[in-house]
Amino acid sequence: MAVSRRMVAIVIVGVVGAAVACGGGTSSPPAVETTSAPAPTSQVLAQLRGDWQAQKDTMMKIADAMPEARFGYKSTPPQRNYGEQIMHVALTNVELLKVLGGKAAAPTFTAESAKTKSEILKALADSYDYGTALLGEQSEASVLQPAKDSPPWLGPASHARIIWTLLAHTMDIYGQMAVYLRLNGIVPPASRGV
Repeated sequence: MAVSRRMVAIVIVGVVGAAVACGGGTSSPPAVETTSAPAPTSQVLAQLRGDWQAQKDTMMKIADAMPEARFGYKSTPPQRNYGEQIMHVALTNVELLKVLGGKAAAPTFTAESAKTKSEILKALADSYDYGTALLGEQSEASVLQPAKDSPPWLGPASHARIIWTLLAHTMDIYGQMAVYLRLNGIVPPASRGV
């Protein structure tokens, strides 16, 4: 429950931050400069880095919580199985992170190359490490710049919006994984002791 509230707060902060960064939000008269003090620095990048690392930690724990023998479990036939859910996050992370450009090399795993629990967990970790490396290449100014190749389904997006989109997408999958665990009698790690 605490993780869910935190992730909702992250998404809300991200949406509000995107609106403000894009000139949205409430309209108010321009501020009158009365001192020569420098403008406060943005904390968007620092918050994105923190949220990205927190989500990696959460996802690694929930991914590891299911025994390998149950990685093929799915709640209904049309659903992805547990291992496929994890790989969906890893593959989506990498593909959308590529939009940021950057010098960091993208991981080269595929859905077919990661089959065992350890291979799937490594792919997930590698996808987050790739994002960490790309965020490390950003500055507070560049993270708010438009991504050159934002996918058509997302529309124009800043580098920050790409990360916010991935954070929100992954929480959708996290929610499904939590149900899979509970259907197998396992309490998700983030819910233990709550």
